[in-house]
Amino acid sequence: MRTIKGPGVFLAQFAANEAPFSTFAGLLDWAADKGFTGVQLPAWDARVIDLAKAAESQTYADEIRGVAAVRGLTVTELATHLQGQLVASHPAYDVIADSFAPQAVRGNPQRRQEWAREQLLLAAKASRRLGLDRHVTFSGTLLWPYLYPYPQWPEGLIDEAFDEQARRWRPILDAFDHEGVDLCYEIHPAEDLHDGLTFEMFLERVGNHPRCNIMYDPSHLVLQSIDYLSYIDHYHERIRMFHVKDAEFRPNGKTGAYGGFQPWASRAGRFRSLGDGQVDFKSIFSKLSTYDFDGWAVLEWECFLKNSEDGAAEGARFIRDHIISVSDRAFDDFVKSGADRASNRAILGLGQEAQ
Repeated sequence: MRTIKGPGVFLAQFAANEAPFSTFAGLLDWAADKGFTGVQLPAWDARVIDLAKAAESQTYADEIRGVAAVRGLTVTELATHLQGQLVASHPAYDVIADSFAPQAVRGNPQRRQEWAREQLLLAAKASRRLGLDRHVTFSGTLLWPYLYPYPQWPEGLIDEAFDEQARRWRPILDAFDHEGVDLCYEIHPAEDLHDGLTFEMFLERVGNHPRCNIMYDPSHLVLQSIDYLSYIDHYHERIRMFHVKDAEFRPNGKTGAYGGFQPWASRAGRFRSLGDGQVDFKSIFSKLSTYDFDGWAVLEWECFLKNSEDGAAEGARFIRDHIISVSDRAFDDFVKSGADRASNRAILGLGQEAQ
């Protein structure tokens, strides 16, 4: 077993136009001051990284790593959630989805999709130049408007959507494979890959691709009433990344999983700062360690209530306190007896081995 690395922090929720959050160096200083040892970079945010430059220039990639290293930080992974969303976006989201893309491709879904695909290919190259072996993204959504089977799904609708998802993503998975990088899908509501079964449907259609993996975030499973601990038992071989995010689900007589179109404060399911929600992180860290998870524990801070400064500082401590420094020997080795096969046969009353 190996010890989980961390604490890391996803910088997406903290980057802003005010210092120290407006520059990469400022964000790194802030992260180090909060007690983090790793940073996950949003590849869509120019304040953090120039993705195209990182894909083409080893010098630039080395500079990114160096700027982090002098502050005692490691770049843990790149993230392309916004770009991945646009690889497969239903037309119902065109107006909103345009905000994820550059002005030049807005209003043109085909060009926007092509741009998103190129962004993923750049991310594969940039990850390799940065010395990273895993990457996180969203699958995008063709089916989410049809989540509930009423009006009744036309025959073949679900298969058609997943076949199309596989057609779009298989070449991207191959590109990541070429660069030696795992592509980890964040299992997330509003994405076609939002639970275990949808991941399995996609995985089958991409031929059980070795680079098709999972970014595990228990908060999104809590809000769907999925057994997030059993989920690890089912999918541990594919779990390659870990967002440490807390949540609570408190259905009542007026609302439940769908939220009643309410703001976050009034929803039954809400994201919380670490330790303030319902997630059993002691069991999660134990399970992941038992299954030999060798990645980073990365804080993704999203809380409807607590301020981000307190959430980050508490999150770094919380992760550090939950990481298990795994043992290099069995606890009962002190009574272990040395033996050979002859001794074992004698213990079992089998006598000498037949010649």
